Amino acid sequence: MSEIYAKAVFCFFIAFGVVMGGALLAGMGAVFAWLPPKDEMLKVATNLKIWALVAAVGGTIDPIRVIESNVMEGHISIAVRQIAFILFAFLGAHMGTELIQWMCRSGR
Repeated sequence: MSEIYAKAVFCFFIAFGVVMGGALLAGMGAVFAWLPPKDEMLKVATNLKIWALVAAVGGTIDPIRVIESNVMEGHISIAVRQIAFILFAFLGAHMGTELIQWMCRSGR
């Protein structure tokens, strides 16, 4: 059980880190490019959300194949576990996006 928990935590934090890191670095890049950092950070955080999810669950189509093949063979618990990892990654990416939005709003 601890292996499943550890992978779920990693999925969450990898997705969270991709969004946060990408948005913060985009803000730094915007400063160097003489663009408003707030606008760029918000745009990048929103656009990175799906890529953070993909990076957290493996970066390929394999998680979807795992779900499909195990459901067809009747191994529902493995498919549910993979769906849970995707949900944890989505939650991490969404929380990263919400945090960036909150940071950009608090300066007004």
